[in-house]
Amino acid sequence: MNRGLIMPLILAGFIAGSGQALAQSTTAPAIDTKSPKAVDIEANEMEIIDKDTRAIFRGNVDAKRSDVRLKCETLVVEYSEVKQTDGTNKTDVTHLDAKGNVSIVTSNQTITGEWAKFDVKANKLNVGGNVKVVQGKTRISGPLLKVDLNTNKSEMTGGRVKGSFLPN
Repeated sequence: MNRGLIMPLILAGFIAGSGQALAQSTTAPAIDTKSPKAVDIEANEMEIIDKDTRAIFRGNVDAKRSDVRLKCETLVVEYSEVKQTDGTNKTDVTHLDAKGNVSIVTSNQTITGEWAKFDVKANKLNVGGNVKVVQGKTRISGPLLKVDLNTNKSEMTGGRVKGSFLPN
């Protein structure tokens, strides 16, 4: 089990696309977050509010990029338009706000909670509300998972934390 909770790093790669954890430090593997990869999103409805640079996906949201899947009831994507040197605009995602039965799944790990917020520019992810992290037979649960992707530091905070760890 990678005690560094590398899932948030993978989520950063999933969304951005364009440490110490639970008393044990680890080095996360390199994840390619710069290469453009297709993101497929399905939802019951979508609304784009250009003046607020925001896209809102509602109802059974299912977003997939490579081998990472994000599911929730509502996903708000905030973005900015950046003028390129060639005169074209580039869209950069700045914040993600997922609410309602949030599930983040990779090939070897699942994180669930009631909500998740990702600040792309600060490279920080918070998942809250009855959070559970499962990797194989290892399980960690608590009220709030905070991850700083710059330092690879993950914390489960906000109240009682429970873990069941099985070595490889």
